[in-house]
Amino acid sequence: MLTALDEGYPELLKKIYDPPLVLYVRGAFKPVPAAGIVGTRKATAYGLRTASRLASELAAAGVAVVSGLARGVDTAAHQAVVAAGGVTWAALGTGLATVFPSENARLAGKIVETGGALVSEFPMEMQAFPSHFPRRNRIISGLSLATVVVEGGFESGALITARFALEQGREVLAVPGPVDSPVSRGPNYYIKNGAYPAENAEDIIACFPPDYLFGLKTPRRGGAKSPAEALLRGLSGDALLAFKEIAADEGGLTADEVTLKLGWPVQRAAAALFELEAAGSLMSRGGRYCRAV
Repeated sequence: MLTALDEGYPELLKKIYDPPLVLYVRGAFKPVPAAGIVGTRKATAYGLRTASRLASELAAAGVAVVSGLARGVDTAAHQAVVAAGGVTWAALGTGLATVFPSENARLAGKIVETGGALVSEFPMEMQAFPSHFPRRNRIISGLSLATVVVEGGFESGALITARFALEQGREVLAVPGPVDSPVSRGPNYYIKNGAYPAENAEDIIACFPPDYLFGLKTPRRGGAKSPAEALLRGLSGDALLAFKEIAADEGGLTADEVTLKLGWPVQRAAAALFELEAAGSLMSRGGRYCRAV
């Protein structure tokens, strides 16, 4: 059991406007950046496949995946992280002594065994009530730097989580879906209204504040024949401009310095820096970005 005065209470969750007074935790919170993946319980094959892929990619990058252990998208995301050996946190709408739905009891155990955590603000023996699940959604978004809506209609709990994320000042991304699919109405609506499309883990991580990018495992993209070639091949214009500024300074630059030199918004600079790290063009040393070769 944790309170906001305890050292192990998640820092991001403390910052929301109504953090839980008490958190019951089974497992442990590792000090890693986290992203939420949420969606409908009645997911399509496309939604399940996409949730699994995004969760696996985030796990490979060293990002914890937060979801709600519900059927559908939540289950797909948790299962993918467990299979990848990553860290996933499940926010429950019940007490920790009760797993809902019951068929996810084994998955809940695997989450803890692989270094993740189950978390709830409800007393240990509390059963599932409909009013609990919208309330727990603020914990999913509160633990996350960014929340991704995979699928969900306008009445879906996933959109409640997205609204909480926006109220908490966190980023919201959405997976583009077929225009004639009822469960893609929510994500497509958010994209039309300014949410970032989430096609891969890079899209999600690029929305993280720059300070959270250090230490993430960014796999080198294929196609380059040598490290030097990888510095330029396939990079966007923004990435090339950021690389030029960093390469010109022997001591490297911090993320803030790159942002100031280029006169860009923070998110634009963060996206360029992440692209460069993913390509193997940069490495970070003591909080400063330097060219890799």
